[in-house]
Amino acid sequence: MASALGFHGCGIARATFLEKEAATLENWLLKGYHGQMQYMENHFDKRLDPRLLVPGARSVISLLYSYFPEETLLEQHHPYKLAKYAYGEDYHFVIKDKLKDFFSRMQETFGALEGRVFVDSAPVMERQWAQRAGLGWLGKNALLLNKKNGVFLLFSGNYLRPRTSARPARS
Repeated sequence: MASALGFHGCGIARATFLEKEAATLENWLLKGYHGQMQYMENHFDKRLDPRLLVPGARSVISLLYSYFPEETLLEQHHPYKLAKYAYGEDYHFVIKDKLKDFFSRMQETFGALEGRVFVDSAPVMERQWAQRAGLGWLGKNALLLNKKNGVFLLFSGNYLRPRTSARPARS
């Protein structure tokens, strides 16, 4: 389902508190490594626990999307230096549309699900969730590395929970 929409990887992790990552994030912030990105200090708890973003969330689905451009790069013909993800359409819109389609297909396949999709729109630790979902590993550069796509990856995520009405009655 994910590959049919152009994603290069899909993995699922249990929605839980990122205990190990909490100390690392706190230390990183205390040392000021976030520079002028003051927003990184906001919503500390939500960054570490997806159940605070989506109450009742049970799963985090991480999807990988390669941003390495297929067409000839502008920099081969011009002296401009652009990040590879800046070629083409804005990835926020491209991936969010794909995520909405993915989520819709999941609902058609699995029935009653609730959740939210995020593409840089919430305090989410995308790389850590992708690693937990088995999609790669974090390198010394703090980027997620993937055997097939290297580091040319954008992350997106779904936080899911079954709808209350979909739970079977317990006897």
